[in-house]
Amino acid sequence: MAIDVDAAKRKLTTAVDKDDDDSPGPDDQAAPQPSQQAEAENDIDARGSRHGSVIRCGLVVGLATMLALIGLVGWLGFRGYQAQQSQRQRTLFVQVARQSAINLTTINWKEADADVQRILDSATGSFRQDFQNRASPFVAVVKQVKAVSSGSVTAAGLESSQGDEAKVLIAVTVKTSDSAAAEQDPRAWRMRITVRRVDGEDKVSNVEFVP
Repeated sequence: MAIDVDAAKRKLTTAVDKDDDDSPGPDDQAAPQPSQQAEAENDIDARGSRHGSVIRCGLVVGLATMLALIGLVGWLGFRGYQAQQSQRQRTLFVQVARQSAINLTTINWKEADADVQRILDSATGSFRQDFQNRASPFVAVVKQVKAVSSGSVTAAGLESSQGDEAKVLIAVTVKTSDSAAAEQDPRAWRMRITVRRVDGEDKVSNVEFVP
């Protein structure tokens, strides 16, 4: 049987060409598959999201720390201001009590009315009312005997303080003279003076003589 050489060659050439078309080229091997590309993009997004979360968390922590420090400094400043104001008020109570003790023990018959008025101006409450009721007979006696007294504070200290009121212990030495005796021996007195803040002013609300 005769072999058709030309037909055999054509079949062989067609088979080779078909194999070459089916084999992947360099570009086909390098191109990523759709699923791999999606996974890579998701991985990049996840890393970016984690990085952004870390930054946001750091900012929040830093802001919270700063606010806490500001609050602490403000609280300490306010407490310091309160302590300073309290100390200032206590010092003022003692000063008012000292001056009141001097006013109460310093009387000159020539200026008795002014001396008594000075005591009333620095008094309040029942103490002021009681002293005012006795002022006229007291002035009359002082003028009659030509009394002169001079008091000086030798010691003063805060006994207690609560809110707008304080009790102050005062030690005074009083020198007196009158028409019967030119000069008498100094006398030492101790007083407990209650000072109260009324309408923004510190005034004496009570005076006690203590042993």
